[in-house]
Amino acid sequence: MSEPKFIEDREKLVKLAPVADAPIRHHVFVCNGKSCAAVGSADVKKAFEEQLEKQNLRYGKASKGRNPEGEILLTDCGSVGFCSIGTAVLVYPENVWYAQVRESDVSEIIEKHLLKGEIVERLALIGGNRDK
Repeated sequence: MSEPKFIEDREKLVKLAPVADAPIRHHVFVCNGKSCAAVGSADVKKAFEEQLEKQNLRYGKASKGRNPEGEILLTDCGSVGFCSIGTAVLVYPENVWYAQVRESDVSEIIEKHLLKGEIVERLALIGGNRDK
């Protein structure tokens, strides 16, 4: 196997990976591990996709119905280690872990947390009480 070519030109890197300079305010990870998938993680992710795209908030290529200037990056991830209380959703940069998220909870997470900066306490494992 050949060694991958290391790209030192930052402009070229950003052109290849424009997310590096994107105006991202939040990165949302939706677990799609086996246990989370069994309790509807695909529906949760789909709800995030649809609602973020409808509000023109989801970062990504315009050709895929997303906004290159969007402020929210949505990512599938494998198991986050507590799928027994899934669907698990993690929001950065606040490091808020949401558990037992259902499709019906997505609009509340978007409106309260992603747009207004208020943690949805009823779903949060780590939230307003993290300093205690």
